[in-house]
Amino acid sequence: QVQLVESGGGLVQAGGSLRLSCAASGRPFSMYAMGWFRQTPGEEREIVAGISMNGDITTYADSVKGRFTIDRDNAKSTVYLHMTSLKPEDTAIYFCSARHAYYSGDDVYRTDAEYDYWGQGTQVTVSS
Repeated sequence: QVQLVESGGGLVQAGGSLRLSCAASGRPFSMYAMGWFRQTPGEEREIVAGISMNGDITTYADSVKGRFTIDRDNAKSTVYLHMTSLKPEDTAIYFCSARHAYYSGDDVYRTDAEYDYWGQGTQVTVSS
């Protein structure tokens, strides 16, 4: 089992920045590919960014490319999502996810069905 706890959400004006953190516990963090997803009411959960076990492969939704950056600190068992130039359409609940990938190879994953564990989510609200 892996427990994931997100933090760093909040209210920010358009054009501002936030950094989300996701602290993992329970299993060796370096065995897990990590992802950030977001969801708004009535919508499907969508990928925001993903990062491989070793941190050397990343993937992003087209809507956030150039504005968001995902990285991880395996020594701290934490994955981050650095969000800049925020827009009102970035308003959502952001979820951290983990996939045991040790036997799958160093890769990234883009669909929620590919992830095994989820955090409770953190609200991000961007005002115009």
